[in-house]
Amino acid sequence: MTLEPIGTIHTPYTALEQMPIQPKGAAETIGTLVLDAIYKEGLKDLDGFSHVYLLYHFHKAARTELTVTPFMDTTPRGVFATRSPLRPSHIGMSVTKVISVEGNVVTVKGIDILDGTPLLDIKPFIPQFDGIGGDVRTGWMDKSDSEVADASSDNRFV
Repeated sequence: MTLEPIGTIHTPYTALEQMPIQPKGAAETIGTLVLDAIYKEGLKDLDGFSHVYLLYHFHKAARTELTVTPFMDTTPRGVFATRSPLRPSHIGMSVTKVISVEGNVVTVKGIDILDGTPLLDIKPFIPQFDGIGGDVRTGWMDKSDSEVADASSDNRFV
């Protein structure tokens, strides 16, 4: 199975080091999703949604590790219990705010992705589908919103 990109993500982040580690740390960052022209029709009605999931390829991930030490932790963890780019499929996911949809370009806010990243898919965030109520656990991740927002990457996943 081969996944083909539908476009390219453009952001101000040109180096892996010192990037925000999650969208919360890039709350004011603007980026664009430039879809291949053949997918323009697929953007119809997307501007009615406030937020979207972006699925993308960690194209700079040069290796796969099944155990990693994630950002904001000092303990090695199973890769599937982290957001590390060193996963076997090298697929990333972020939630961003939709600013505008014009032609084949979607402008978003709150993006923590490396410039030039291949975009695999866009899906609307729908609270009725995606909202999790009740008892939510976050495993080893015990950091506050502000700690996450203030964290930046280093070279551990380069």
